[in-house]
Amino acid sequence: MNNNEPIQVGVVGLGRSGWNIHIRTFRNMTDKFRVVAVCDINEARLEEAKTSLGCKTYARYEDFLGDQEIELVVVATPTYLHSPYSIMALKSRKKVVCEKPMATTTKDADEMIRVSKETGSLLTVFQNRRYGKDHIKVKEVIASGKLGRIVQIRMTMNSFGRRWDWQTLKEFGGGSLNNNGIHLLDRALQLMSEKEPEVFCHLDRALTLGDADDHVKIILKAPGEPLVDIELTSACAYPIESWLVMGTCGTLIGTPSELKWKYIKPEELSPRAVDKEPTPDRSYNREDLHWYEETWKEEDSLITQEMAFYTDLYRTIREGAPLAVKPEEVRKRIAIIEKCHKMNNL
Repeated sequence: MNNNEPIQVGVVGLGRSGWNIHIRTFRNMTDKFRVVAVCDINEARLEEAKTSLGCKTYARYEDFLGDQEIELVVVATPTYLHSPYSIMALKSRKKVVCEKPMATTTKDADEMIRVSKETGSLLTVFQNRRYGKDHIKVKEVIASGKLGRIVQIRMTMNSFGRRWDWQTLKEFGGGSLNNNGIHLLDRALQLMSEKEPEVFCHLDRALTLGDADDHVKIILKAPGEPLVDIELTSACAYPIESWLVMGTCGTLIGTPSELKWKYIKPEELSPRAVDKEPTPDRSYNREDLHWYEETWKEEDSLITQEMAFYTDLYRTIREGAPLAVKPEEVRKRIAIIEKCHKMNNL
């Protein structure tokens, strides 16, 4: 295979993710990826893909995997099929991008990793939100030290909405925790230096018509790391900021498109000493602080977080760069989700 040739892609599942995210991304990266085949049980969607992309179409997954032109399989099926379909592709010696969540149990995740190693076939997971510009900027601000020691990080994904599709049903691997909670957990563990955290979780069914969760609260704590508070709900008509990072020298707050942070400089502060005597004015201690404030706004860019994910993957496949999203790393997120479900019997 010529290293300059586009990677030949086959996409299984032509729903919101497969069509609107993955295939849309490949359309913008034709120098690196070419969709040569798709697979779905919906005949109308297959016809649409054939007309729009000029690619081969398959109704049976086994026939799709037999296509020797396919180099990389994107598994964009409903959640409960992620693990078995990825394993089948790996055994067919295909490279695999598995949609999130990687699996619904650690047992299935471990089997995916085992088969990948056994066959030598590449396996990665579509954790595209770690490429979000807001997440990257938050990491940059924290690493700068301007906020001091980070005490707590709150991440929210709040809205008010009633759903009744397949993602509200446990039999299909649905629920807000599996669907979008995996993104927040992925970001959280990156900000916690990948340490194994203690986990508290509360799950509820608020507005969903199905039997899976749509209200999630998770608290993570690991030695030497900030406490992380994750909230994901469909029952909030007044959404709050997506980010709140509290440190000993300042605070960051904001949304996916706009952040601001204010901080003090410790070297400019007057020295203090504990004083056991009554305060002169019967009030609390106070001092004049000089605040520094910075802001960030997302700039229009032709490079989306999905394109950034696939750019990294292209470099891995064609140029031998290290794999950016390792399945062993994502397995840690699945373990936390599994704990959360067991805690709540959901």
